[in-house]
Amino acid sequence: MASDLRTYCVTGAASGLGKAVGTQLESLGSRVIGVDQHSVAATADLSSPLGRSNAVASVLDECDGVLAGLVPCAGLGPQHASAQIIAVNYFGAVAMLDGLSSALTAGSAVVLICSNSTTLTPGADGELAKACLNGDEAAALEIATDTHPAVAYAASKVALAKKMRTRVAELGAVGIRINAVAPGPFKSPLLQEGLDDPLTKDLISSLPIPLGRFGEPEEIAQVIIWLLSDHARYVHGSTLFVDGGIDALLAPTRFP
Repeated sequence: MASDLRTYCVTGAASGLGKAVGTQLESLGSRVIGVDQHSVAATADLSSPLGRSNAVASVLDECDGVLAGLVPCAGLGPQHASAQIIAVNYFGAVAMLDGLSSALTAGSAVVLICSNSTTLTPGADGELAKACLNGDEAAALEIATDTHPAVAYAASKVALAKKMRTRVAELGAVGIRINAVAPGPFKSPLLQEGLDDPLTKDLISSLPIPLGRFGEPEEIAQVIIWLLSDHARYVHGSTLFVDGGIDALLAPTRFP
């Protein structure tokens, strides 16, 4: 991506992947409006409708109604309550997409953050994901209370990947691209939470990774930057796995 003065919104921008994406965009000469609960231009809690509407209003004010791209990175892992995971990971991301769509114009791009857990977690594509896609947050949160956090996390990402695919006609008609990345484990506060949790550390540590290591946030961010750029101007409606080969290793005959 060439140096530019375009403005991007990145949620979850205070740490982890969101911070890596924002840093790389800024290094290319772009302006980044960060959304998080602290240390950014737009502070907001994306787990609530009020927090989401405040975030949208703040970003629209900061960008003067024009964005070159949106990356909703804010997310919670399985160490959090299932209902909170759904509220932030799915409904928070979709609220930012819907609320900021008016600022996106021809040539702009959206990259949603999914996960390779979507294909690794039994039950991920079940009633909880369906409730999310139906836009019924109350029902989704009720289902989530009886759902294991690991399943809720994967379900939130399944729903996001499907939401992305439902938006390709509408957004493509006005020249806006939307894609998703599905990272595997990479070094981040979210991964560290899992490694520090006695219930999940052994599972994470034993996950077979063909490349033999966890990813770096900068490596995931570079793929996102590419999807935002004009180099990917014919990539629309795709979910790109960035997981060191885990998905292919565990499901070698599945296509796509």
